Amino acid sequence: MGLVSVAVWVLTVAVAAGTILALWHLRATDAASRPPLAAGIAHGLVGAAGFAALLVAVRGPPRGVDTGVGSFGIIASALFAGAIGTGVAVLLLRRKPIVMAVHAGIAITGYVLLLAWNALG
Repeated sequence: MGLVSVAVWVLTVAVAAGTILALWHLRATDAASRPPLAAGIAHGLVGAAGFAALLVAVRGPPRGVDTGVGSFGIIASALFAGAIGTGVAVLLLRRKPIVMAVHAGIAITGYVLLLAWNALG
């Protein structure tokens, strides 16, 4: 399994965890029923590990140039960096819904580009 595939699998776990956390947060009726902080931190650590694998993969041999997705890995990396930044902001701003939505939008966009880069590269 190549490093891009490792990044895809690790980030898939982070995306699944983020989806569960978002749904849990949206269903919460009060502060006590929201997801625990440790769950959010674990989600962030898994995402950071996938981001690190992606950064190493991007430095490897070019892929996807023939199919027009050669820059998708770099763009996905930049988007995941933004997702990490907004994820930290979610923690610091005490889980503001608008910041969570921005975080999710950036992360999902990066994830879709990563999947295209992996599939067509």
